[in-house]
Amino acid sequence: MFHCGSNYAVVVSIFLDNHSTTRLDPRVLKAMMPWLTDHYGNAGSTTHAMGRDARDVVELSRDTIASVVGASAREIVFTSGATESNNLAILGTASRHADGGHLVTIETEHPAVLDPFDHLERKGYAVTRLPVERMTGLLDSAVLKTVLQAETFLVSISLANNEIGTIQDIPSLAGIVHDCGAVLHVDCAQAVGRVPLNMDALGIDLASFSAHKFHGPKGVGSLYVRRRDRPVRVDPLVYGGGQERGMRSGTLNIPSIVGMAEAARLAQHHGESESFIIGKQRNRLWEFLERDIPDIAINGPSLSNEATRLPNNLNVHIPGVDGQTLLSTLANEGLAISAGSACSSENPRPSHVLQAIGLSEDEARSSLRFGLSRFTSDQDIKQAAALVAAGVKKLRCL
Repeated sequence: MFHCGSNYAVVVSIFLDNHSTTRLDPRVLKAMMPWLTDHYGNAGSTTHAMGRDARDVVELSRDTIASVVGASAREIVFTSGATESNNLAILGTASRHADGGHLVTIETEHPAVLDPFDHLERKGYAVTRLPVERMTGLLDSAVLKTVLQAETFLVSISLANNEIGTIQDIPSLAGIVHDCGAVLHVDCAQAVGRVPLNMDALGIDLASFSAHKFHGPKGVGSLYVRRRDRPVRVDPLVYGGGQERGMRSGTLNIPSIVGMAEAARLAQHHGESESFIIGKQRNRLWEFLERDIPDIAINGPSLSNEATRLPNNLNVHIPGVDGQTLLSTLANEGLAISAGSACSSENPRPSHVLQAIGLSEDEARSSLRFGLSRFTSDQDIKQAAALVAAGVKKLRCL
């Protein structure tokens, strides 16, 4: 793998940044190829066979994705990814409350949730950002209860955090949200293939997904919009052709939709066994790091509690080491990891997630995030741990 600039190319031999994106599975590419070449019809142009074929494969893909997340096909709206889905869910719901109202989220949310909340607050909506438990990042349901009010119309909470891997108890939180008459939006971008997904069992009303987080292509995702029992309505952000039942106009990205469906199918089929293997690799990585790096500590929930942490996530802080300097050193050695959210990597401020769970600015700046995937090998784990330990030793000796 190469990272190409104007004057250089760096070989990336070990990729452990799988919370930011994942490698496209070759099986997914194979499923996409016919729709990139010979079958190039527009799903909205059904007066001829190629258009009808495109429409049919979109609906087949919609059925597949719906079955993976425990929904009905008519509840799946295709988008460009979880960022657009989050915006559609939050801003589209708020648009139906034009006179204002109250929204709730938590301090550890992804910027694709926090920024739309900031936007609505500037427009006059009341916004509450709840604190989470120290170190675990879990939301206390009792805290949520205290802030809900008659004017609350939307609560947004990620199922799994992209930095520290915290898995929230969504079913318990959903009951509280629904008791006050509000809608629950859940960012599920990190959850596919890692957490069992059933929209009814989880009590979710709106859910965001992004294909490239589970070995699908970039640039495609979906929004689940509940239409059964407690039907939810959102206003569109994009107008034009009336596609996706008017909720998201624009020519459908057929090859990527096919790819997303195949990636979702593979994630469902292999998720449990993959997660078991990846969890063991993650724990081994921690054992190597803990053995070779004095004073290293885990950020987030305990690795031993499978119910509250993603199996492919490890986030650590290393006292006395600047994380960005260490990342640069490791990148030159061919190891790709990160310090936090890819969507905020250009921001020099320390991670808001790590600070929300009680880390100081210095501790947050000295933190690293590892994300494993189905393509991570045991040798990758051993080499990555050795590279990190060597890099820390070098920086601590400066």
